[in-house]
Amino acid sequence: MKLKKYLLGALALSALGAMTVNAQAQIEIQWWHAMGGANGERIDRIAAQFNESQSEYVVVPTYKGNYTETMTAAVAAFRANSQPEIVQVFEVGTATMMAAKGAVYPVSELMADAGEPFDTSAYLPAVVSYYQTVDGELLSMPFNSSTPVLWYNQDAFDAAGVDAPPTTWDEMKTAAEKIVAAGYDCGFSFGWQSWVMIENYSAWHNLPLGTQENGFAGLDTRLTFNNDAVKNRLNAIYEWSKDDLFTYGGRRGDSLSMFTNGECGMWMNSSAYYAAIKDQADFNFGQAMLPLDTDVASEPQNSIIGGATLWVLRGADEEKYPGVAKFLNFLSSAEVQAWWGQETGYVPISNAGYELTIEQGFYENNPGTDVAIKQLSLNTPTANSRGLRFGNFVQIRDIINEEMEAIWSGEKTAGQAMDDAVARGNELLAKFERANR
Repeated sequence: MKLKKYLLGALALSALGAMTVNAQAQIEIQWWHAMGGANGERIDRIAAQFNESQSEYVVVPTYKGNYTETMTAAVAAFRANSQPEIVQVFEVGTATMMAAKGAVYPVSELMADAGEPFDTSAYLPAVVSYYQTVDGELLSMPFNSSTPVLWYNQDAFDAAGVDAPPTTWDEMKTAAEKIVAAGYDCGFSFGWQSWVMIENYSAWHNLPLGTQENGFAGLDTRLTFNNDAVKNRLNAIYEWSKDDLFTYGGRRGDSLSMFTNGECGMWMNSSAYYAAIKDQADFNFGQAMLPLDTDVASEPQNSIIGGATLWVLRGADEEKYPGVAKFLNFLSSAEVQAWWGQETGYVPISNAGYELTIEQGFYENNPGTDVAIKQLSLNTPTANSRGLRFGNFVQIRDIINEEMEAIWSGEKTAGQAMDDAVARGNELLAKFERANR
């Protein structure tokens, strides 16, 4: 039975119920994840299909809360010697996981030890490079990878006389003015603002976020994103907010409803909101590439990923790890990745998954759904656009969010807020460096 046919037609099995077949004879593998709701159900289905495909191992997926909660739970469990074999960790937790000495079983090493076929060149460069060491070793298995895109309400565009999605920030302003003039409450909003407007804005314009190749080249990295380009863009957006061209709606996905209920005509956030927007919006919508600041760059570089990877933790019975390796290969197969991407809006992590999605006609039948992968693959990643590897970055993102909110409330200028964000963030980077020397 083909995977897609099975997954789409499978009954909604609970994770526990799916594991009962031959449970006594099977070796159990625990997988902790941060996917709730519909995506959690999809994870259950993938695990159930793997369990049906062989009789030696059984993967048990368990939802442990949001990304931060899941990573924190795994660290605590490792200290208590009760850790899972696999844990899903978001991309900004990479440096923290690397610093967990002795806890991580690098995927490249795992696959070699298990004798499983594994070739990092089979994965999309913009995805795999984020999680590789200097010598090319893959630390964790890419799983759910996305990138921010420009979502737009085509009905709002038609009503406002906007002929095409904006490609520059100047065009963003013009389109937002027309949308507001047509009676909409706001021109645009965005979510995950540090990721979209600091991290991806910098990569898109080939600007460094920090020293030492954004942390990839050493622990003695320091933030440098308080440059004129970032300050000027954030200041302009604040000025636009006075005329409702921009409205702030929250740090993460809180502003989704502002787009899906027709309040804002445009929204910048993850491509992985595809399923939610398709389900909630009662208007025609599309995706376009992020706008370019033509005062900063003449052409875009590439965007960077968000999402998470699967980390393998040491300390389990040795008999479990061959099963972990087999499951990770199953998870990254073309069939699974094509289905996962089409269901969720995450990009297929492998070249084969991408090619299969093309062959199945998904991108042709759903125009714009290939924008994310085009952005990630637009150019070969540079030291500025490969991604970031900063210690304590979960906390640093909170700092950036606080300072950006001070801009939107008018409490600080963009210049002062970015200077303060960098200064406060660098204190945490220095602390991380001292703790891991």
